[in-house]
Amino acid sequence: MEDILVEKAVKTGKTRALPVGLPIKSNYILGIETSCDETAAAVVENGRTVLSNVIHSQIDLHRAYGGVVPEIASRAHLEKISFCVDKALEESGKALADINAVAVTYGPGLVGALLTGLSYAKGLALALGVPLIGVNHIEGHICANYIDNSRFKPPFLCLVASGGHTALVIVRGGDSYEVVGQTTDDAAGEAFDKAARALGLSYPGGPAIDEAARTASGNRAINFPRPRMSEDNFDFSFSGLKSAVLNYINKEREREARPDVPETAAAFQEAVVDVLTEKTVRAALHYKIKKVALSGGVSANSALRARMRRACKENGLTLYLPDTRYCTDNAVMIATRSYFDYCAGKYSDFSLNAAPGLRLARAGE
Repeated sequence: MEDILVEKAVKTGKTRALPVGLPIKSNYILGIETSCDETAAAVVENGRTVLSNVIHSQIDLHRAYGGVVPEIASRAHLEKISFCVDKALEESGKALADINAVAVTYGPGLVGALLTGLSYAKGLALALGVPLIGVNHIEGHICANYIDNSRFKPPFLCLVASGGHTALVIVRGGDSYEVVGQTTDDAAGEAFDKAARALGLSYPGGPAIDEAARTASGNRAINFPRPRMSEDNFDFSFSGLKSAVLNYINKEREREARPDVPETAAAFQEAVVDVLTEKTVRAALHYKIKKVALSGGVSANSALRARMRRACKENGLTLYLPDTRYCTDNAVMIATRSYFDYCAGKYSDFSLNAAPGLRLARAGE
């Protein structure tokens, strides 16, 4: 990562970054993530060395509702954020006095959840007299690829696939992101949740569909559509696929038959994976980018990882995958993303507000 920062420093005149082989003295960033239903805190050294990674999941709280309830999520963040920060510091072996900056997600996400983390981070940074660094949650997911890949650096094409976002992003530098394709309706993770609910599987839907599909026969008697796959663009659409699953289940019930859950789950998952893989590889070849990365909760899906490995190998592309620990929401990725801004001296003002609709710029915008 240091060589990226050195290049940026030369261009901008910043002097915080030192040449490769002469790293900046150790700095410790406390990351905080509360954009949805995970309360997370982490301490990361020099942008990549994970000293602690604490996540308090709210899955059990929301499972009864089949999805995240914003009010419940905000309340749970408020109850657990101090505990998570304290535990992250304890596990890292660092004290508050050792922290050089506080990084926090400020969007996109649920507004109440974001405000909880942002308010806490502001108070902590102010009390410690250290910089506050606001992080775009989507950029955080992309930067999860840096954590276990010590020499990985831009440029690369990243597929962001999660419950709220599905996009293809060209990463040209530490803070240079360009969206070249995105979903026009449902995100891939959202489609997984809705299909799982229709099949009577548990929440969250992604892992439930993945697990059910493993027990399918492989016969593939069910065939769902691959929306927008033949179009000459890199956009996605999963609303129609979700509807196709619901229609299939309803037709089975009308003829008093029970849908085969593993086979239906496998057919649905295969359709999603086909679309994500085809569009990603096609975009990489179109933009002549040899490195491809995955990010977001859906990138933990075993079928997607396997299919993407094969497709990239067949097309002469190098694939990078974050550890599954860093695919879902976590604070390590937030601290890692903030390291670029920390070294460049780009800090957030304490007037920073939550931005629930925050997004990355699409090409041409």
